[in-house]
Amino acid sequence: MIDSHSKISAWHSPTFDRPLCGTFSDRERLGLPDHYVDFDLSVTVARAYAELRRTADSQLMDLLADSDSTLACRLAAGNLLALSGDPRIHTSAPEMIAVPSGRVEIGLEPDEIDAVMARFSTLGLERTWIEKESPRHSVQLAPYRIARYPVTNAEYRDFLIETGFQELPSSWEYRQYPQHRSNHPVYTVSEKAADAYAKWLARRTERGFRLPSEAEWEWAATGPDGREYPWGSHFEPWLANTAETGLFATSPVGVFTQGDAPFGASDMAGNVEEFVSDSYAAYPGGNLVTDHLFQINGSYRVARGGSFARFRDLARTRRRHGHNTRSATYAMGFRLAETV
Repeated sequence: MIDSHSKISAWHSPTFDRPLCGTFSDRERLGLPDHYVDFDLSVTVARAYAELRRTADSQLMDLLADSDSTLACRLAAGNLLALSGDPRIHTSAPEMIAVPSGRVEIGLEPDEIDAVMARFSTLGLERTWIEKESPRHSVQLAPYRIARYPVTNAEYRDFLIETGFQELPSSWEYRQYPQHRSNHPVYTVSEKAADAYAKWLARRTERGFRLPSEAEWEWAATGPDGREYPWGSHFEPWLANTAETGLFATSPVGVFTQGDAPFGASDMAGNVEEFVSDSYAAYPGGNLVTDHLFQINGSYRVARGGSFARFRDLARTRRRHGHNTRSATYAMGFRLAETV
């Protein structure tokens, strides 16, 4: 039995004394020194590989589904399944989760902004980034479905082969398909590629696939009790693949089993950032925020959910952000929704 701990004994928690929209190298932006550093999780995952490499696929699947197995075990099992073919990944039939209709509350109350800034005071936030979440308001949603997992490299490869679409992810080294990350979320794709993928799959299957709206994404992540993170009120580094976890790379989808959102969607607080269908606009009753993303892009597509290259503040369910084209550390991916 692998003796790696389910909780990380030492997680990455740097302090920043200025906003992270300034001039930083990629390593500085992640709070890393110039020299190589090892993290506890990397060591335990390597140990798990050695113990699991001759394990049958059916047993690896059991490990992935077992929330009592260690995070290192689940990471190793998922990566081993990437090489043999992950049975959970079906391009034409992605696992979709029903989300109920209703009038739902979205966003942040203005009087909560100070508290959010105080909680994340060491992470170099600008107040305007949080002001974009305000004011809290209600939205009427029809019933819909949300994908359990973000779209993977394997699924995006099928799309490229069938359509001849020209945009290859820059995260694919030398633009070659990464078989060893087949069940990891695809990232470094544009919002146009995400839209094209959803339209292709909708035509191919004659189903209502599309990207979720901002409100649909947030409702699926927060649920009826309005959680700050998909699992609850407090951040825990072993429940999502963020910079605190110390992987600094994507992970197989669905590995962080105890971090699932209320309706059952996985990876909504980390792994890759997820484009939604909406471009940024002020919420009803709010003010347009012309922060660095607006200054760089003008109009820009909203992304949600944080990533392996971002800290816990971006993994909050209400956080609105997007692609900074001047930084190489933005891991832009996407997840499907489906009209019922």
